[in-house]
Amino acid sequence: MTHRRIILTFTHMDNLDFDHLLSSYRQAVNRWVDAIRAEESLATADHSMVQMEKWDDAGFKLHDAELAAKKARDAYKNALRKKNYGF
Repeated sequence: MTHRRIILTFTHMDNLDFDHLLSSYRQAVNRWVDAIRAEESLATADHSMVQMEKWDDAGFKLHDAELAAKKARDAYKNALRKKNYGF
């Protein structure tokens, strides 16, 4: 019977990679917050169609910013899970 020695090696991301992912997440959240404020500023007493369309457009940008922030959050969390739990 032959015994084999199994060596497990784990590759870890450099801290620089984690710092980059965290920075990307924070930037995305800041853009999301800016989009929230921009949409909020368009909710005015001006009830015209033009103003409503600007408000709608800001809502679409808000939605896109939210998705980007959640995508960045998930990338960071997944990297942390892989580092800390191996999956």
